[in-house]
Amino acid sequence: MNYIVAQADPSTSPRRTSSPQCPQVEPLFPSATTDELDHMANVLQLDTFRNLSIQRLSGAVQIPTESFDDMGEVGKDPRWDIFGPFAAYLEKTFPLVHNTLELEKVNTHALLYTWAGTDPSLKPTLLMAHQDVVPVPESTVNQWTHPPFSGHYDGKFVWGRGSSDCKNQLIAILEAVEALVEAGFAPRRTLILSLGFDEEISGQDGAGHLAPFLLKKYGHNSIAVIVDEGAVNVESWGADFALPGVAEKGYVDVDIVVRMPGGHSSIPPKHNGIGVASELISLIEANPYDSILDEENPYLDLLYCGAEHAPKFPKDLKRLLHKRSTQRHSCSKKDHLAIEAAKAGPAIKYLMTTSVAVDIISGGIKTNALPERTQITVNHRINVGSTSKSVLTKISHLAGQIAHKYNLTLTPFNGTETPSSITLSHRDTLLEPAPVTPTRSTSNKITPYDILSGTTRALYGKELIVAPGIMTGNTDTRYYWGLSEHIFRYGPGWDKDQNGLGNIHTVDEKMGVQAHLDTVRWMAAFVRNMDEADV
Repeated sequence: MNYIVAQADPSTSPRRTSSPQCPQVEPLFPSATTDELDHMANVLQLDTFRNLSIQRLSGAVQIPTESFDDMGEVGKDPRWDIFGPFAAYLEKTFPLVHNTLELEKVNTHALLYTWAGTDPSLKPTLLMAHQDVVPVPESTVNQWTHPPFSGHYDGKFVWGRGSSDCKNQLIAILEAVEALVEAGFAPRRTLILSLGFDEEISGQDGAGHLAPFLLKKYGHNSIAVIVDEGAVNVESWGADFALPGVAEKGYVDVDIVVRMPGGHSSIPPKHNGIGVASELISLIEANPYDSILDEENPYLDLLYCGAEHAPKFPKDLKRLLHKRSTQRHSCSKKDHLAIEAAKAGPAIKYLMTTSVAVDIISGGIKTNALPERTQITVNHRINVGSTSKSVLTKISHLAGQIAHKYNLTLTPFNGTETPSSITLSHRDTLLEPAPVTPTRSTSNKITPYDILSGTTRALYGKELIVAPGIMTGNTDTRYYWGLSEHIFRYGPGWDKDQNGLGNIHTVDEKMGVQAHLDTVRWMAAFVRNMDEADV
């Protein structure tokens, strides 16, 4: 493989400017081939395969594998039962996969496929997706252009819940493996397919069981590369970018309870519990987090890529990037580069800013009774370079100001409620920002990031710029950190005419068929490229 290794020295701060800040890997095509594999590559381009692929994805969408926030225990809550028919559908639809790969069912519905390689010294490749979809509220069904579980194909898109999040990736993975089996491909490197079933409700029963199972079976840092759902290709600054997610923000929900004396509402105090809680909400919203681009934040790398390759990259950003790369220290407490970049809008701002959102509030039970207990829930997505500790400290400080003002006892994260108190607690789902996948090689050795980049540019052309991306949300990979340092959250299918991520989580979710077919081709090529690589 020919790939560029002119990299900035990651141990030097600031970055050196004598070498490219955003080197691009040459397109990478599998070199080990046979007549059957060449035929497979041609088949994946045919209308017959296109029609078959549409049927497969449509059929998967028609099975309503919804996961709800209040799901009970697996095996007891009947709403889990729908995953049985979905597994049966996969078995019927992909017979070669099920006859060739070992299938293990973990915690009943998680599906773990293993295609044993011929060289056990090579670390496995692991591909991920999830079977579940977000529920469709009954009140929104009539708003859909086509019924949400119809799998309707209109000549360009397959419509329905899960079509783009992420049954498309799940089906594409299985289609790629089915085609490889049919072509007689015999992997040197073991291939693992890990399919959870509750990613939309934090993945505790699916990925939360799959990852420990794999860790016990293979050991710590035993996987060469992991690819899960995630960021997609985009156009920005006059150039096309592929943005595989190499990082995720952290996550913590904080519950705040305001306890104040009750009484008859005909004799109200100046401020009751709801009023005090509202004042605290206003204070929280009035004190947002600053935009800060940590050296490890992948968006900083994207900015360097934009400055180097995009014809319409803003001059102000380029100037601030140059200043950052040439000045070792700054006396300013403000990150002016991050502040300027954040002006592009909230979707960009929150790639480099801890977000704060009050999502739930409840208080009071009767119109003539003052509320004795008011609760709010504040969601945080923690910026790369920050920690959950800093988030908890800040919100405790803000709550302390209100507690002091109204002579209430503050009990942050270690106390119990009293009749006149503000109590803070965080929920079990406390997640630090993910370890950042390395993208800069310190040697001439090929890396998984190089292979992903080369595979992508082979599919879409050398005009496509591959740059590190970051996820504002979290995927099932949160459970897999111990298995590999090379984790990518990436949806390789690309349809420029499709609206962003295909209306995921909302009305009229759909998936462009061309993007889906490209995902199949990408998966097949990536498996082969990883199989040939020395990583």
